[in-house]
Amino acid sequence: MTDAEKQKIQYIFSDMDNTLFDFVHAKVKACAAVVDHIGTGDPHEMLSYFLRGIYGFENLENIEDFLKEKYVFSESLFEECCCIYEDVKVENVELYDGVRKTIETVKDMDRSFIIVTDADTENAYRRMKRVKLDGLVDDVIAYDMSGKKKPDLGAFEFALNRSGANASESMYIGDSLRRDIAPAKKIGMVTAYAAYGDRNDHDRDFYFEPDYKLGNLGEIIDIIQKNPQKTSRQPQKSSVSKQADEKAAVSEN
Repeated sequence: MTDAEKQKIQYIFSDMDNTLFDFVHAKVKACAAVVDHIGTGDPHEMLSYFLRGIYGFENLENIEDFLKEKYVFSESLFEECCCIYEDVKVENVELYDGVRKTIETVKDMDRSFIIVTDADTENAYRRMKRVKLDGLVDDVIAYDMSGKKKPDLGAFEFALNRSGANASESMYIGDSLRRDIAPAKKIGMVTAYAAYGDRNDHDRDFYFEPDYKLGNLGEIIDIIQKNPQKTSRQPQKSSVSKQADEKAAVSEN
């Protein structure tokens, strides 16, 4: 790669759950509250329903299956448990050490820090407000905005297009090699694997080499300052950018 092709990292895109805070801890607390409410079961047993990979890590149908397995299901109890689960979960979300300081440093370096999450907008902002990051990050891009969930490349393309960023000047941070690192690297972003937060037990057989492996979020500061480059491969354009180029070519002809 020539010097002319090199670009500084200007945009930092980050996953939220288990990357900025220990979401599994919050979920265990929420599961414990539900178990206490129904009077049967074990919090970690209930958590295992969310980890199965059947509906998704946050899908409330996991609670329905758990209640049915315990032979206590009713529509009214299910609704009560969902409310308890959501409220207690948010109450127990706490940032990892150094996360706020790291994001503040990123902003002081005149970089953008943007959240990309599979949570919907309402739940994403509830968590961000809980940890008081809602006024610090530049944007929160939720699943219901893009209509795509990771590892679908569309989720990453939407984030780049919405932010006006090129993949070659962007870093993506996430705790899942399959859902975060592999797709982000595929479209040309610098990838930083938040190994400290990886709780993806159902993905243990999957491996994809990240550009960087983090012991804590603060390590991204040195990476940004060193202006790392990926490879000489030209970053792929997003589908929206490609469409724009095609329309421009048609207009010129």
